[in-house]
Amino acid sequence: MNDTLSAAQNYYFLRKWLIAHPSFLANPLYIGGDSYSGIIVPMIVQHISDGIDVGHRPRMNLKGYLLGNPLTDSTENQNSVPHFAYLNALISHEIYESAKRNCQGEYVNVDPSNGLCIADLENITECISRVNHAQIYEPSCRGPFISPRRKLFNWNRSIIEEDSLDFLSSPTQPAASGTWCRFHNYVYSYIWANDKTVQRAIGVQEGTVKYWVRCNQSLSYTKDVSSSLAYHRNLIKKGYQVLIYSGDVDMKVPYVATEAWIKSLNLTIETGWQPWFVEGQVAGYWYRYKEKNNYHLTFATVKGAGHTAPEYKPKECLGMIDRWFACHPL
Repeated sequence: MNDTLSAAQNYYFLRKWLIAHPSFLANPLYIGGDSYSGIIVPMIVQHISDGIDVGHRPRMNLKGYLLGNPLTDSTENQNSVPHFAYLNALISHEIYESAKRNCQGEYVNVDPSNGLCIADLENITECISRVNHAQIYEPSCRGPFISPRRKLFNWNRSIIEEDSLDFLSSPTQPAASGTWCRFHNYVYSYIWANDKTVQRAIGVQEGTVKYWVRCNQSLSYTKDVSSSLAYHRNLIKKGYQVLIYSGDVDMKVPYVATEAWIKSLNLTIETGWQPWFVEGQVAGYWYRYKEKNNYHLTFATVKGAGHTAPEYKPKECLGMIDRWFACHPL
């Protein structure tokens, strides 16, 4: 299994499901996902869009897509971490400026002979290694800490790939004694998804799933797509509606990385940066782009949310998505 095959299988499943449930064909279709889905979802949307163009059946009523805390370009994502750490007072001005000067903005593919850059990255690692990357203000629950003076090649992986399941933490992950950890709540998803009544209600064929797990660690998976940016660029031509949102204290996929790749699309700003509110309180900030073919892209931050935003701020995210689906300003 790999990214390319996963996207193709999702498209095949969606076609098969709509054939079996034709009453849903007229409904507006939006494809959504969070986290690593930032790689997969744009590929699925491209499959659907191409299928519409060539007349695949059933014809889907595709209107747009939405992504939360989306990994989009693996290298640029990791390169954004020192900037995010500096903006959130996790590293000093001196450390950040030294790293910028010595590494020239490249913190991933570093020349091993560049000792000054390597030393700066070790300093950054020492500052952030014990911080919860999913939500920098919550306790770190990674269990026994590895040495903060990690080698450079480990720093590269530590930001987003501490292990292959970093985005899908298991409820069995070790934690410091007595520490509350958000992943403790994940056990409820196991209880819900393995309930036979639930499985019947959502149409799971009896016997096909012996025991549902949040992440199948036995699956052999190859990450064969490092960037989905080309898909975003191509989909601009189709006039879809797009929502991208980011928890603003997520260091796995920092909002600064997401904002940077959106700006690289060179879209026309329709609505400038401004706050959005839920129950009279600032819930985040947003702006919107528009192109002549009625393509719209809304980018929103979710204040105080981590990776991924709805897990931390469900009420605020519900308000955001309701307004977006209704084509209202956030």
